[in-house]
Amino acid sequence: MSAVNIVLQPRPAGGLGVDPSVDREIQAIVAGASTAETCNTDLADGPWNFDARPGYGPGSSMGDIIPTGSPRQGELPLAYREASDDELDARIIAAKKTLGDRVVVLGHFYQREEVVRHADYVGDSFQLANAAKAHPEAEAIVFCGVHFMAETADLLSQPEQAVILPNLAAGCSMADMADIDQVEECWEQLAEIYGDMDAVDQDGLVPVIPVTYMNSSAAIKGFVGRHGGIVCTSSNAQTVLEWAFERGRRVLFFPDQHLGRNTAKAMGVTLEQMPMWNPRKPLGGASADELEDARVILWHGFCSVHRRFTVEQIDKARAEHPGVRVIVHPECPMAVVDAADESGSTDYIRRAIEGATEPTTFAIGTEVNLVQRLAAANPQHEIFCLDPVVCPCSTMYRIHPGYLAWVLEGLVNGEVLNRITVPADVADPARIALERMLAAKPPAAPVPS
Repeated sequence: MSAVNIVLQPRPAGGLGVDPSVDREIQAIVAGASTAETCNTDLADGPWNFDARPGYGPGSSMGDIIPTGSPRQGELPLAYREASDDELDARIIAAKKTLGDRVVVLGHFYQREEVVRHADYVGDSFQLANAAKAHPEAEAIVFCGVHFMAETADLLSQPEQAVILPNLAAGCSMADMADIDQVEECWEQLAEIYGDMDAVDQDGLVPVIPVTYMNSSAAIKGFVGRHGGIVCTSSNAQTVLEWAFERGRRVLFFPDQHLGRNTAKAMGVTLEQMPMWNPRKPLGGASADELEDARVILWHGFCSVHRRFTVEQIDKARAEHPGVRVIVHPECPMAVVDAADESGSTDYIRRAIEGATEPTTFAIGTEVNLVQRLAAANPQHEIFCLDPVVCPCSTMYRIHPGYLAWVLEGLVNGEVLNRITVPADVADPARIALERMLAAKPPAAPVPS
C-alpha cells in the first residue's frame, strides 16, 4: 500500500543519532540513565494501568477535568500487557500481512514512534481524514489517534467500513471543553441578544456563523452543520474564517480560543472584537455590548500540550542558540505566537524543516513525539522542542503497540473491537460541515524557507 502524497512517512535517518522514541527517553529518565526531566514518571508505565481510572492519564492533560461518562477502555488481555516490544512488533507485522488491503492503519503525528512505524499513513487529523476517505475498499480503518479523529473517519468513510480506535480512553481534553449541551445553551443566549439567528440583514449576513475546530466531537460538528457553519483545521483556519465572514456578521469559534484568536488577529480583527465565552458564566462572562460589537466570539478552551510553551522558553532558545528559527503551532497562546518567528500547523512545521536548504537550528513549539521524529529524520539540522520537560500528549500516549496488536489480531479472528460509530442524526449534518471544510482550500502555499 503506497502513501498518498499529502501524508508524511518520516523515518529516522541516523546522522546526529537522535532517537525518535519518546518512550525510550522517558524510560531512561525514570531509570536514572538520563538527566532530562519528564512531567510525570507514570508515563513509563503501560497505559493499561490507567484505563480503569477517570482522567486523561499522565502527560500534558493530566490536570484537565474529564467529563463524567467519558469512554473507558476495558482491560487489555494479559498476553498483550506482558509481551515484549519485539513480540508486539512481530505480532502487528504478522496481523497486517494476513489482513493485507482489508485494513488501513492511520497514525497521527503525535503518536509514539513504536506505533507510527506500523502506520500506512502518518499525518495530522485533516490529512488522515482524507486518507480514510481514499480507501473505500478497506474493511477496517484502525485510527491511532484520539476519539474525535476516529469519529471523523467514520463520518467520511463508507457505511460498511469499521473504524476502530485501539484504546477507547484516548480522548481529547480540548474537544471535551465544548460539549453539545454547553454549545446549545450558548446559542440560545446569543439568540436573546441578536434575535433570529437565521435572519439575514441588509448586507445579506446572518448574526452568527458557528465554526468548530476539527478537534471537537461529532455532536459539535453536527450542531455546526445544522446552523450553517463549518469545520476548520489549523491549516485552513483563515480560509474558513473568510468563508464565515462572507455569510455572517460574527463568528462563534470553538473549542480552541488560541487558534481562533491568533488567526483572527492576523486577519486584522482587534482583541476588543474577540470576547471570550466561558460556558460556566451568564452570557459567557461578556457584556451584551461586547457581544454586540464582537467579530469573533472565542470559546474558553485550549490545548494543554500547546499551553506549555512560553515566551521565556523562546527567549532562552534565542540566548543559547543565536540564529535559531522558532516555529510554533497556532494553538499556542498569542504571546508565544507573537514571539516566535513563524506559526503554522503540524504539516507547516514539517514542510518548513524539510524545505530548509542550509543546516539550521530549529526550536519547535508542538508535541514532543513529532519534534523528536523530525529531528531524527532531518539530521542535517539541529531540532529541539521548546519545552525542555518531556511531556507528551496524555491522550495520544494512551495508544500503545499492545492495543494495536490486540485490535489487529481481533480482525484476523473475525472480531471488530472498539468500533466507533456516529449515529445518523448526528452524522448527516456533521458531514455537511466537514464537506464545507474540505471545499475551503487555502491558496497553495510555498514551502516555508
